[in-house]
Amino acid sequence: MERIVEIQDMIAAARRARREGKTIGFVPTMGYFHDGHLRLMTRARQESDLVVVSLFVNPTQFGPGEDLASYPRDPEGDAAKAASVGVDVLFCPRAEDMYPPGSRTSVHVEGITDKLCGESRPGHFRGVATVVGKLFHIVQPQRAYFGLKDYQQFLVIKRMVADLNWDLEVVGVETVRDPDGVAMSSRNVYLSPRQRQSALSLNRSLRRAQELIDEGERRPETILAVVKEMISQQPQVRIDYVVLCDPETLEEVSLLQGDTLLALAAFVGKSRLIDNAVLSVP
Repeated sequence: MERIVEIQDMIAAARRARREGKTIGFVPTMGYFHDGHLRLMTRARQESDLVVVSLFVNPTQFGPGEDLASYPRDPEGDAAKAASVGVDVLFCPRAEDMYPPGSRTSVHVEGITDKLCGESRPGHFRGVATVVGKLFHIVQPQRAYFGLKDYQQFLVIKRMVADLNWDLEVVGVETVRDPDGVAMSSRNVYLSPRQRQSALSLNRSLRRAQELIDEGERRPETILAVVKEMISQQPQVRIDYVVLCDPETLEEVSLLQGDTLLALAAFVGKSRLIDNAVLSVP
């Protein structure tokens, strides 16, 4: 596996691969790899000639008081894990190169960025869209892979790609969970054993919501009340949001019909965890 730091070197490698007729599969990450990341890389390996993974903790998607400085990092461990699943290039740009002095340009996707995590973290998705857009220009992939645990991020990137006419397929990959059901996240490392037990309520509440629908419940307010109660009764947990919404527009729904996204975020101790499920109405 090749490690590239310089942006111009990455551009040159991508251009060379394209000239040779190779397809480029790209996985953008902030590192501290777990099996969820590796699932994305493995999918890219199956579908691409050249697999590129970026490792860049993007400062513009962290708000004031968030965990930029303490965000978990393990660059050498990440490199070993990426190599183990057949990644060809690990691209590790420097922040001062990605955002040189005088940078004034950003990407803002309107509408779907104002809801859910966008409401709780103003400016977050502007930072996400900007850095991913820059990485797309540098890496020049035909396919890019994103985990559906970050469902709103996936929608934002799909919308950006469509609106800006990029010749690029955005591929969503199902959430990977630990055996206890907790969605894999780099921030899970912050959880104490007791907090980990509390975090189990997130996935359990999602499964309970689907059970209620299967039992005939169609009122969003009833399902939301049950989900909030299951989560809030756990120690050291503070709900950020629990929303039932359209899986394409993220607009809240007044009646359950067809597929409906149940999205939630909660602070477990100091860790802000997100999870979601697309609920099916028979």
